[in-house]
Amino acid sequence: MTDTTLSPKPVSPKPTPLHAGPPREGSDVAWWRTAVIYQVYPRSWADSDGDGVGDLPGIIDRLPYLRELGVDALWLSPFYVSPMNDAGYDVADYEDIDPLFGTLEDADRLIATAHDLGLRVIIDLVPNHSSSEHPWFQAALAAAPGSPERERYIFRDGLGPDGSEPPSDWLSVFGGPGWSRVTEADGTPGQWYLHLFDVTQPDFNWHNPEVVAAFHGHLRFWLDRGVDGFRVDVAHSLFKDMTFPSWPYGGEMLVPEHIHSSTGPMWDLDEVHEVYRGWREILDEYATPGDPSTDRILCAEAWVSPPSRLARYVRPDEMHQAFNFDFLEAGWDAERLGPVIADSYARNDEVGAPTTWVLSNHDVVRHASRFGLPDPTHRPNGIGPDDIQPDAELGLRRARAATTLMLGLPGSAYVYQGEELGLPEHTRLPGEVRQDPTYHRTHHAKLGRDGCRIPMPWTADGPSFGFGPSGDTWLPQPEVYGELAVDRQDGTPGSTLELYRALLRLRRERDLAAGSIVEVETPEGVLAYVVTSRSGVRTGLVLNESAESVPVPFDGRLLVHSAPEIDPATAPADVVAADSAAWFALD
Repeated sequence: MTDTTLSPKPVSPKPTPLHAGPPREGSDVAWWRTAVIYQVYPRSWADSDGDGVGDLPGIIDRLPYLRELGVDALWLSPFYVSPMNDAGYDVADYEDIDPLFGTLEDADRLIATAHDLGLRVIIDLVPNHSSSEHPWFQAALAAAPGSPERERYIFRDGLGPDGSEPPSDWLSVFGGPGWSRVTEADGTPGQWYLHLFDVTQPDFNWHNPEVVAAFHGHLRFWLDRGVDGFRVDVAHSLFKDMTFPSWPYGGEMLVPEHIHSSTGPMWDLDEVHEVYRGWREILDEYATPGDPSTDRILCAEAWVSPPSRLARYVRPDEMHQAFNFDFLEAGWDAERLGPVIADSYARNDEVGAPTTWVLSNHDVVRHASRFGLPDPTHRPNGIGPDDIQPDAELGLRRARAATTLMLGLPGSAYVYQGEELGLPEHTRLPGEVRQDPTYHRTHHAKLGRDGCRIPMPWTADGPSFGFGPSGDTWLPQPEVYGELAVDRQDGTPGSTLELYRALLRLRRERDLAAGSIVEVETPEGVLAYVVTSRSGVRTGLVLNESAESVPVPFDGRLLVHSAPEIDPATAPADVVAADSAAWFALD
């Protein structure tokens, strides 16, 4: 390898370190403070039986891929019994596997196989609502107003002389009213029930002790089967203001101008924290005191801002992690991203929690496509064939750079399946194949999330690019997925897959996730940091969002560069190319 080290150049750090590193628990740092966790969307990961839908046996067969990638754990989106009106986030039985995905025995085998490979397993838990086919809701429909069965959900009489108007003006996140009226057992129009999401997803009443007890039971059921934690869906939504005041924005949780206010009578109410204190007590029972390797964890999907509000979810007696959606929402904008990073560290350090970075997931347009839009700071609800199409090459280049920065930052990180291949959003899905309830409930005004949920391409050849033994896929794959398949990128210098593997290997070798970090003075459009490991190894991180190459603000040996045309073994270490990022060994 060519030595690209230059003579020492003075580094100009800003006066106050952003983060001093995580606390040690016993002799080591708890695994969840530094873990990279890979999200598997079961419907779209691997299909073992050819029905076009991914399943648990398919996941098991592909687990060695995750070990080779270098992640620490996998998070599985819901696999429970469900009518699948919202791709499994409408749960009818929290303690069984839907036959579409397999059996409880398959789940046990998945957990055991993952553990044998050194991978931890986190599963989704959906506490805000159940399916309308859940036995509790069916019992509520059969029962009378005011009955104990109805008190498990949020039923109210309608307004107006005949009760024909909904109890409030609240809207659904997926479009349309947030209330639906039931027909009573005698056939007459009856009460209304609240559903902040689909009409088939009635909200639980978390003031009811029966609901609290039921979820304690669900936690124990899966902890007893060996899972290592839970990602908690819409964790900020359990409690509602039961006076149901008027709210003109309804349930627009996923629209940035609303989620960033931390207001609304259905989001982020203080009562939710008592629930998570109870859950934390249960998880702590399953850990061995003084051995952080046995910790079971909770991760909040909480669209809450500013970071000071989000940090309340990760106080020492509540959750362990919370997705940093402000980081995701900052887009390709260094002027927004730098302050988000600094404030995230400040607020999480105040409560002793890690910062948990994320750029893509099953609910948002993939960052390889978002960053290729004319406004790369904007996150659309979806991208369709009639919309302005992303610049695929530019979007991928920027996505690789953003990920290079993210995986160098101390803390934990989540990677969404396929982003390690540089998969773009499917932006040309025809309306007739779309399945997201958002698309249908908004009468096609919002495209929804189908475009980021397309089945994985494993091989360049084959009718479903190796996703399964048949040509069937529950959503169609774009042709470009063949070019980006795993077998095309495996071992290919400069490929996105090999970039991720290199980043994850160096992250471990240089102990970046448990390091301290300082920011370095840079020109506009550039971010630079120095991360110092627990043993004193120093690594420089540079993100260049400008249109020109920029000088590196410190001297060192180039370790990895996000630009596919740059070979770290031979490239000069004094500049970082436009729309790219790099790591440098500083000693």
